[in-house]
Amino acid sequence: MSPLKYLQGYPAQLQEQIRKLIAEQRLGDYLAQRYSGKHSVQSDKALYAYIVALKQEHLRNAPAIDKVLFDNRLDLTHRALGLHTAISRVQGGKLKAKKEIRVASLFKEAAPEFLQMIVVHELAHLKEAEHNKAFYKLCEHMLPGYHQLEFDLRVYLTWRELPKGAAP
Repeated sequence: MSPLKYLQGYPAQLQEQIRKLIAEQRLGDYLAQRYSGKHSVQSDKALYAYIVALKQEHLRNAPAIDKVLFDNRLDLTHRALGLHTAISRVQGGKLKAKKEIRVASLFKEAAPEFLQMIVVHELAHLKEAEHNKAFYKLCEHMLPGYHQLEFDLRVYLTWRELPKGAAP
């Protein structure tokens, strides 16, 4: 029984269902059936507009976002699909904090639901720094069905790493 590194925190029964789909070479079909679309957010400028629109809809009082970009250096080896940072700089006699959100470039090709899930996750960090109950409650508020999308994203990452012969 090989470990499913993206699904280790999930119950053994769910992991076994995914293993079965992999063994039957049906995992790609499962994902294609649930998430068949492609989004049109392909540039950093479009990503900025997308994130700001979601922020305005759900987090009007959160700090402004200064920089947004697709980052090809973010990848699974760093265990980061998105990143939020606050960079502090001294300008004159004042300390200025710049908020940045970076999204892994692999989401340029992913389903729109997965991009939205990552963006909601990073936006939630503007209000809640830790992955605690309040954080996930905020994610679920901004994106109903967040937990299912997070699970399916982990399944998608598992599928992406399958050997070419096992991936449909």
